[in-house]
Amino acid sequence: MPIFEFRCADCGEIFEKLFMKSDEELDMTCPQCRAESIERVVSRTNYAMAAGPGGNQPKITTKSCGASNQCMTLDLPGPAK
Repeated sequence: MPIFEFRCADCGEIFEKLFMKSDEELDMTCPQCRAESIERVVSRTNYAMAAGPGGNQPKITTKSCGASNQCMTLDLPGPAK
């Protein structure tokens, strides 16, 4: 059951559609402005990178998540919601 992301060419809204089966008909209009001019966008993905010489390193932001824990946020390319 793939989920695809789309962008409205009129208002810029980014939204998702779930496809249950290949022959299913969906309402392919923008949920914000109801326009039919939509385009599929490449979704962001999770990925791991090797640390070392020549390895790509993402921008990492460290934030405090509690008294003894730390959390990290990776800034990855892709459409922002």
